[in-house]
Amino acid sequence: MKKKLIIWDFDGVISDTEHLWINVWQTMLNEKYNLNWSFAQANQVLGGIAPKTKIARLKSIDSKIEINQAFLQELESREALIMEKGLKLVEGVEDIFKLKQFQQCIATGGNIKKTERKMALLNLAQYFPPAHVFSAELVKYGKPEPELFLFAAESMGFKPEACIVIEDSLAGLTAGLKAGMLTIAFVGCQMNNTPAYIQQIKELGIKCIFDNMSDVQKLLIEEYKK
Repeated sequence: MKKKLIIWDFDGVISDTEHLWINVWQTMLNEKYNLNWSFAQANQVLGGIAPKTKIARLKSIDSKIEINQAFLQELESREALIMEKGLKLVEGVEDIFKLKQFQQCIATGGNIKKTERKMALLNLAQYFPPAHVFSAELVKYGKPEPELFLFAAESMGFKPEACIVIEDSLAGLTAGLKAGMLTIAFVGCQMNNTPAYIQQIKELGIKCIFDNMSDVQKLLIEEYKK
């Protein structure tokens, strides 16, 4: 049995944080551009994608939306305050990190600086050394394009067919499928565990959908035995 590579998304999978970052974007966009977006609207446009992709999407929606350096600095400050209040690992995820049958890495749309801070708060360096952490900053096109996952796989020495992506966002799940990797949808976090969202995942063609990490771990062990 050959080792396989698990490629983890971070926000909404390793830690229930995606809704926090979307809320910060939603609040600031509403404050500064009077968009009056609901959380659902903000998530539809911005969920699961890298900052540079968020900026491009916003610009395509309204050319008056200017995400400049001052905006990004304020965004970073607000996110830092949230992080310092404390982050928690998703229940059961650390048990998977400890599995010796797999190589594991992180491929996130978040920037490296923010990811490093989240990892420090959650004590994740013991499982993911710097060489096993990949950000959308390293590639031209982030999720929903497959480039980040393919880059992570190549860097870790694995072919796409030997990789397993664990994602929560539609953008990330789409990227996993485009990369030709077994793609698992995790919907155990706050904003994703709804019938409507699960239906959207099914419409992508995703068959492996779980709301707890114990079932994810069982599937991973089954895949390892193949």
